[in-house]
Amino acid sequence: MNTPSPVKLTLVIASVILCWAFSPTGVHIGLHSYNPGQLALLRFLIASVFMGGVALVMGIGRPCLRDVPWLLVLGFFGVFLHHMSLNAGQQWVTAAASSVLAQSAPLFSVLIASFCLKERVSAWRWSCVLVGLLGVLVVMWGDQGVGDIDPHGLLILLAAFSWSVYFAIQKHYAHRYSPLTMACYMVWSGTLMLGVNLPGLPAAVAQAPLADNLAVLALGIFPSALAYLAWGYVLKHVEVSRATVAMYLIPPVAMVIAATLLGEHIALQVVLGGVIVLTSVAAISLERRWRSVVQAERTQAVTVGVLGDEGVAKVHSGR
Repeated sequence: MNTPSPVKLTLVIASVILCWAFSPTGVHIGLHSYNPGQLALLRFLIASVFMGGVALVMGIGRPCLRDVPWLLVLGFFGVFLHHMSLNAGQQWVTAAASSVLAQSAPLFSVLIASFCLKERVSAWRWSCVLVGLLGVLVVMWGDQGVGDIDPHGLLILLAAFSWSVYFAIQKHYAHRYSPLTMACYMVWSGTLMLGVNLPGLPAAVAQAPLADNLAVLALGIFPSALAYLAWGYVLKHVEVSRATVAMYLIPPVAMVIAATLLGEHIALQVVLGGVIVLTSVAAISLERRWRSVVQAERTQAVTVGVLGDEGVAKVHSGR
């Protein structure tokens, strides 16, 4: 496999950030003409057609029959529940606040690891979760004001939770299928479930202004299709821990896009809450990397103790 140049990787990562940062603004525009369910269905009908064309050109593997139920589960959490909740919640918060709240998924991953997977969670990660949830409250306060916080806006946290469930399940199947194959079946199965929103959609499309339909078209092609393909390419050539650092740039870029295209005023409290949320998420990732380094050092120390320096040198040299 040829290693791409740093410039090429940087451009691909930048395109992913721009695509996903546009999503809150695109959703906000689309909600002018569509209800949350119709917007999700139209967006992923477009993505499904686009991904179908990519699959015909590049080719994808067929899923094993035993994996079909789990691929449907991935479509439910990664597409259906995530985007239904995201669209519904964004009716009550700004695009800028939505971009921050949607990045809280790693906080829920800690909760899933503790309560569902029965993993031992360190005090450090618990403190990160608490600080992150405090940041969520600051975002909501800055966006709507303490007395005007609408609980419907918390649906975006449900979207973040469903995204964390999707990643927890997806990790178990990533080794069986290519990123393109996984993305295609996730999008197609999720779109199938979103079909419950079909009644009234054709009429809504006919009545929607051109600008709104163009925004939904962009949502279907860029954040919902191209970004996933580009992200899969990045993960092939860059360590996950390094690549995910770039995701912290999505909220600030999304705020700039929302301010430019929607004229949103970004409250200082929203920025402060965003810094708190992203710092807590970054702290969780840093702890994982630190534990990996410590474990590697311990393993090397044990090896040296058993084999001695000369024995370790022979192992590394392949003799």
